[in-house]
Amino acid sequence: MKKRQQVLSFLVVLAVITFLDRISISVAAARMQGDLHIETRRWGWILGAFVLSYGVFEIPTGALGDKLGPRRILTRIVLWWSAFTALTGLMRGFYGLLLTRFLFGMGEAGAYPNISAALARWFPSRSRAQAQGWIWGASRLGGALAPLIVVPLQRTVGWRITFLILGCLGVAWGVAWFVWYRDKPAEQPGITQEELTEIPDAITAAHTPTKWKELLSSRQMQLLFAMYWCYGWGPWFYFSWYPLYLMKTAHLSEQQMGFFSALPYLLGVIANLLGGVVFDRVTERRGIRFAGRWIGSLSLFGAAALMLGMTQIHQQALLVAVSALGFGVGDFMVPAAWAVAMNMGGDRAGTVTGAMNTAGQIGGFVCSVLAGYLVQSTDSYNAPVFVVAGVLITAAILFSRLDGSAKIFSEADGIIPSA
Repeated sequence: MKKRQQVLSFLVVLAVITFLDRISISVAAARMQGDLHIETRRWGWILGAFVLSYGVFEIPTGALGDKLGPRRILTRIVLWWSAFTALTGLMRGFYGLLLTRFLFGMGEAGAYPNISAALARWFPSRSRAQAQGWIWGASRLGGALAPLIVVPLQRTVGWRITFLILGCLGVAWGVAWFVWYRDKPAEQPGITQEELTEIPDAITAAHTPTKWKELLSSRQMQLLFAMYWCYGWGPWFYFSWYPLYLMKTAHLSEQQMGFFSALPYLLGVIANLLGGVVFDRVTERRGIRFAGRWIGSLSLFGAAALMLGMTQIHQQALLVAVSALGFGVGDFMVPAAWAVAMNMGGDRAGTVTGAMNTAGQIGGFVCSVLAGYLVQSTDSYNAPVFVVAGVLITAAILFSRLDGSAKIFSEADGIIPSA
């Protein structure tokens, strides 16, 4: 196995752990709300606290990875968030849990921008979307595993011990990553000269300060930011509320929910892997501008249509199937979005992907909190679904205007031609 494939394998495992830890609180929501006496409206703030801090710290942590390298920064990120995953199980009330989730999000911020920075260093431009497909497919696998692992665990040892066990997984990964990985391919023990010649356009560390004014004033960056803010509403409805949605709307038991809430993420695995391959092939033939616009906008329109369909279905099996498919169709565009952002950022891939993901997390925060108020005021879990579908339509329109071949920074390298 080539060294860059080993790097990808490490990052795939990390992506699984990130979403396993992240989704676990949504799976345990019913038990935690009951034990801690937290009403639905306040539970929305618990879910939103993670998303808010995660979004706020995405850009600085992504930029730090561009400067110092993902070896050190990813190690810090994983050890920090794993500690607060474990501490989640010690919380006794609303405010303690709120603070813990906020600090958890602060620690995990920058994980995917730094994964992107590592991919930019190790993979040639022609295969970065496929690599992103593996990363995001793995993240969805983590989401699928969360209910399958958390539900049996919490029934056996309780939700508190479950979070302690999950925290230990990240610590093991962080130690192994720091010992094995090197930021520069040429410094990786055992790498061959042949493999080094296969990644001629891999990005090196940024050597000049980030021009924040240039970043924020870029029309394409503004479009990217707005598009991902709108997109963030879709996945975060699933990340935050989907298990409860199935229990309240489809009337599933906890055991049934544990199985069926994994389905969207399993479809997401397939969608991300396929989306990365399709994007790279379309880019090779038609250029990155065409590939990004068509794949991104059609995927988002499809996801919105399926979410609207969810609100009109009352048959249990069909509702589960359509809702799962809505997540999978939306996920087909994720490798395209991240490959476009990496290409726009060049040697500042971590900064640009961090800025994009910040927007997505802010959108996710608004969705997570607003959904709680909508459900409590309307006594319906379909109310937030209508809103999310409308926002996804806006995301589709914005993606259709993006130019993936554009440069965010005037001196950026690693740009794929628009063809």
